[in-house]
Amino acid sequence: MSQIFNRIHPLMAAAAVSVTLVSLVGIAAMTDVLPKSHSSVEDSAHTTATVAPAPAALAAKPRDSGNETMRSKPAVRQVARAPVRPARQYLDAPAPAPAAPVAQNSPIGIGVGAVVGGLLGNQVGGGNGKTLATIAGAVGGGYIGNEVAKKNQ
Repeated sequence: MSQIFNRIHPLMAAAAVSVTLVSLVGIAAMTDVLPKSHSSVEDSAHTTATVAPAPAALAAKPRDSGNETMRSKPAVRQVARAPVRPARQYLDAPAPAPAAPVAQNSPIGIGVGAVVGGLLGNQVGGGNGKTLATIAGAVGGGYIGNEVAKKNQ
């Protein structure tokens, strides 16, 4: 006879946890809960370009006619410098609008919400389920009460 085990395989548990975490991170990214980078053009505008000097132009020696002996003449070098271009001028970025004041947590809203949520959770279930529902109701009610108090500030 074969035995049936009621336990979940560890690899399945790890896969379930991984999928849950990736889903939560994706939801947080889509709802703008995760912070984003705020780089601007000004950060890259401070780099300067270097201008390489132009290669030296060699002067051509005039050809001597006939069988004259070769005389050694110093080579004349003309150094041409590349014109210096002014740096690019960037317009200033518009100043960001002043941020709205951040609503702060309200201990009164949390307390009232927790009490109401705990009372509602206590009406559900029995035994350990009733205790769990009361705790979940208090936590959820506290969160909702805080959010309501923030919006009313």
